[in-house]
Amino acid sequence: MISKLRSLFQPSESITPEELDRGLRSVIYDGMCTQAMGVLTGGAFLVAFALHLGASNFHIGLLAGIPFLAQFLQIPAVYLVEKVRYRRGIAIIFSGASRLFWLVIAAIPLFFLSHLGAGLPVLIVALVLYAGLGAVSGTSWNSWMRDLIPEKLLGGFFSKRLMLSTGLGMVLTLIAGYLVDFWGGHFPENQPYAYSILFAAGCLVGMLGLYFLFRTPEPKMEMHGEAPPLRELLLRPLKDINFRRLLLFSVPWSFAINLAAPFFTVYLLVRLEYSLSSVVLLSVLSQVTNMFFVRIWGKLSDRFSNKSVLLVGGPLFLLCILAWPFTTMPGKYSLTLPLVIIIHIFTGISLAGVTLGTGNIALKLSPRGQATSYLAASGMLNSLAAGIASLIGGSIAVFFATKELSLFLHWSETNTQIGIQAISFEGLDFLFIIAFVIGLYSMHRLYLVSEEGEVTERIVITELTAEMMQQMKSVSTVGGLRQLTSFPLYIARDSLRKLSRTNNKRREK
Repeated sequence: MISKLRSLFQPSESITPEELDRGLRSVIYDGMCTQAMGVLTGGAFLVAFALHLGASNFHIGLLAGIPFLAQFLQIPAVYLVEKVRYRRGIAIIFSGASRLFWLVIAAIPLFFLSHLGAGLPVLIVALVLYAGLGAVSGTSWNSWMRDLIPEKLLGGFFSKRLMLSTGLGMVLTLIAGYLVDFWGGHFPENQPYAYSILFAAGCLVGMLGLYFLFRTPEPKMEMHGEAPPLRELLLRPLKDINFRRLLLFSVPWSFAINLAAPFFTVYLLVRLEYSLSSVVLLSVLSQVTNMFFVRIWGKLSDRFSNKSVLLVGGPLFLLCILAWPFTTMPGKYSLTLPLVIIIHIFTGISLAGVTLGTGNIALKLSPRGQATSYLAASGMLNSLAAGIASLIGGSIAVFFATKELSLFLHWSETNTQIGIQAISFEGLDFLFIIAFVIGLYSMHRLYLVSEEGEVTERIVITELTAEMMQQMKSVSTVGGLRQLTSFPLYIARDSLRKLSRTNNKRREK
């Protein structure tokens, strides 16, 4: 049996250009399947399903933290990859076993919904097993991709993969949102079964992705003598000064982002009382802008560096987080919906660059042939920070649930008194502000990382603006419409330039 598996997943001594092209296409198709599975089994649908099962803010934070905390299994996974050295086989086998647990989750309404409180524990246990097996698969996949994809193609290839995956995810999000609303309108008493359909479909699409992984060639791992002890494998990246600086940026960044991100959907559903269909439409809007800008970010990362992209995309995403508390003053008001729409547009723009940059910079700074331990160390520490942040975020949300901080401006004169509530923070607002502050610190740490081709933020902002204006010209030939659509981009450009000047002054000091 073992010999048969070895022959089935045998790495290639050399890969021809034709095999590489076919493999890269398969990686893109697998990415689209993985994205489709993620859309159908995660995001607003998973949060809404958990809320239906009676989840609290703490449970939402726990569910968000499970995939990250499960990354601790990367420790034995690193040793497994170094010993077995069949990365394609490890990735496919563990990923297949992982994705099957979505069938268990899909079955919760069938077998556990009638038992009071039983559905939520089953959901948590199934997600733990799904995430744990997936962590082993991901460790192997990262190392495999590092050695398969030429370094000069990293930015363009992954931007294309991300763009196509995002486009597919956008369409599926609309279809899935319509299905949930249709089901809820016609079968309100059986609402959970709509989620069962989505989760089961996500599992099937995820299994299809394994076929494309099987068609992807694996280059043989370079030998550096016998596999070193596990302790040495894990400590090796920490002895690399530049990679250690990267970790000192990425760990607090992961903590800041995952302190806030799991609660965006909760904020929309509970605080703003939007319907699930509205939340889905906003998510699609964010995905549209993400898909539109991911290729632009990919060009910039190849032309300059991933660090340069992060120095622009990171602050923009932090501004989006800071904007959430201002959508209520203290309740919904006339600017709530426009502000929520603007947040989702610029979240899509910034996340396209942040997602691309954070993934590629870790790949680029990992030595060829030693990527397994480097990427595992990065993934493990970032996931630990993200998992802890999600749990702490849930606890903070519970603590601040009944807290409020308001600032009133009062004007009085003869026979006239005017009071205006200038600022009002309550509940999740405090969580978003804390995340913003921690995110600013992480961006400061990024300046210390060295990467070939890095340039100042001003150059990237100028090039980004030029690319955006060129794309806008191709989208609209009507002058007035073009100016209208360009207006928020000019606002973003000016804001980012101000941040750039502030950061440059701080470095000069």
